[in-house]
Amino acid sequence: MIDTALILAILVSALRTATPLILAALGELVVEKAGCVNLGVEGMMLVGAVAGFAIGLSTGNFTLAFIAGAIAGMLLSLIFGVLVLYFQVNQYAAGLALTILGGGASAFWGQAWQGQNMRGLQPVEVPFLADLPVLGTVFSRLDLVVYFALAATIAVALILVRTRVGLVLRAVGENHDSAHALGFSVVRVRFAAIAFGGAFAGMGGAYLSCVITPLWIEGMTAGRGWIAVALVVFATWKPARLVLGAWLFGLVSVMQIHGQGLGVAVPSHVLAMLPYLVTILVLVLISRDATRIRLSAPGCLGKPFRPAA
Repeated sequence: MIDTALILAILVSALRTATPLILAALGELVVEKAGCVNLGVEGMMLVGAVAGFAIGLSTGNFTLAFIAGAIAGMLLSLIFGVLVLYFQVNQYAAGLALTILGGGASAFWGQAWQGQNMRGLQPVEVPFLADLPVLGTVFSRLDLVVYFALAATIAVALILVRTRVGLVLRAVGENHDSAHALGFSVVRVRFAAIAFGGAFAGMGGAYLSCVITPLWIEGMTAGRGWIAVALVVFATWKPARLVLGAWLFGLVSVMQIHGQGLGVAVPSHVLAMLPYLVTILVLVLISRDATRIRLSAPGCLGKPFRPAA
């Protein structure tokens, strides 16, 4: 017999687990739409996690915690921006260095907070949604950041397609030379996109340390930054597909935890890697059309901008 309460609990946990991934991947999507590839998402999430936890624990204010996480992630991303936009450093190498820097810095700064925990963010009831039959139980157990992540996804999708800001951003990513010739500042647009991506990755990290597991653990992102980068590519730079991929990761993550709790006869390390394996496998299957990926990818993705003298 189907246990409805268990299914609803799994759905709630899956939506919450997917939220930091949505935030980080959404930020990376904007960065890549502008023509840059920042592989430092994992590092930015880690510094956002430790900064958010430190401020949240010290003040008890979750708003300040998420702002701190966003600022920490953004500051780290600006290092990447300076390196690749002003010093013309290889974007992939700079991103990898950023991940290493973020991991080391978060481990060092987080020593003072190791082993401490805090009260998690409480759910909110959204009018009308909480009154829905069956699913109202799910909506009444979600926190504000889950709704913020979904609202941000819709906002980014609309801005990219329907506004001048989105048009300029996409123009810079598609052909930076033409955008420069039209009078747009390629460096400024990309710098702003990189800062946006860093802020959202930092918020994703803060959500991990303040809500998912309200404590600081070294390396607690556990590869989610890399999954976020993969999501953007395999979702062919479409926000809706990105969210679906994140939800899939969240669902499998929660189910493997329940599997361990139920004593499934599978080694725990195999269950732990299952969310990553299933997510990547499904994303590969739905993006087998290499031509469509090439057509969807920004034309100047990963290419340095060198304005003519």
